[in-house]
Amino acid sequence: MYTTLNLSTFADSNLSDHQRLQELSHRSIKVSIIVVLGVVITLGNIAVLMVITSSVDGWSRNSRYLLLSLTAADSAFGLLVMPLNLWVSLLKDYTDGPDALCHVVAFSNATVYSTCMYTLATISLERYIAVFYPLQYTTLMTRRRTLLLIAFSWCFPPFLLLPISFPDGIIEVHFSTASLVCNPSYSSNVGYSLSLTCFIFFPCSVIMTYANLRVWCAAKRQRLKLRKYNCARCSRHDVASRVLVPVLAAYYTCWTPCMAAMIYNAVSGSSVPEWIEFVVVWLPTSNGFLNCIFYFWINRSFRRKFHLVLQRLALAACPALANTLGCCSTSKTHFVSVIPDNNNSVHERSSSVSSTCTLLTLA
Repeated sequence: MYTTLNLSTFADSNLSDHQRLQELSHRSIKVSIIVVLGVVITLGNIAVLMVITSSVDGWSRNSRYLLLSLTAADSAFGLLVMPLNLWVSLLKDYTDGPDALCHVVAFSNATVYSTCMYTLATISLERYIAVFYPLQYTTLMTRRRTLLLIAFSWCFPPFLLLPISFPDGIIEVHFSTASLVCNPSYSSNVGYSLSLTCFIFFPCSVIMTYANLRVWCAAKRQRLKLRKYNCARCSRHDVASRVLVPVLAAYYTCWTPCMAAMIYNAVSGSSVPEWIEFVVVWLPTSNGFLNCIFYFWINRSFRRKFHLVLQRLALAACPALANTLGCCSTSKTHFVSVIPDNNNSVHERSSSVSSTCTLLTLA
């Protein structure tokens, strides 16, 4: 009997050691994935900021404000969300329960995620107005209203998510070894958890879907008219499908699994399997890099301005190398505005429509 007891104890010890080694191996893989995501998102959004901090041909002032807001929200994934959660995963003892630090980190995570969704919805709304109400655009989307929408996107989520930041608040928070993040226990307050989806995910999804589909349908009708009259530019690429469809597909691919897991946890009180939880929790952060592609890199004016910025940096850093590569001097490049100052409203309307990738115009 004594020998049997020793053998069972030895087997349990080997099993626990094997589980510990497997957990450490999984953790190193997860940390590597998170670091790579953080670096890619940060570098992509730094490149975007280098371009849109100055004027871009065809982009209105309001579009630049909104896209700057989106870039800031996406940058927060790489500069705030990922470092905070990695720091907690290194410092926190996994045997400990919820603590104040985890509540603050969970509040930061949820705030950045929500701000990004609100900003995406605001951009879709602005472009919908620019396409369907071009003559009333400057009246409907004034600079003040645009800044108020941006302020709402950044200020309303912290107000809505404030209870998560309190250790003794209405919802519990724990550190998840599966996803390496501080996650709210949504099942601890089902009503509050479901209300978050009703105030954040579903309204933003409705606005994005309605606005983008309406613009896509209008662009498709315009394209059919051009084809009917044998327009010379009918053979141009279907810009609406190339921009709007990927935007919606990326949004739902990145955010729906996370919201579904959140609702499942709130209703059932159970968590999804380890790797599924890791993927659905970190998948929304990849939307921060996909936004760089769909909202910026596809745009020809952005790419042209980015090349110009790189040339200026190359000339400043190493003039000899820049001349060898054939980069022209910035002093030889001139940009002349052909629109007088007293026609700013016309320029604003045309730029807003142009910033939607010329979906309904030939220019």
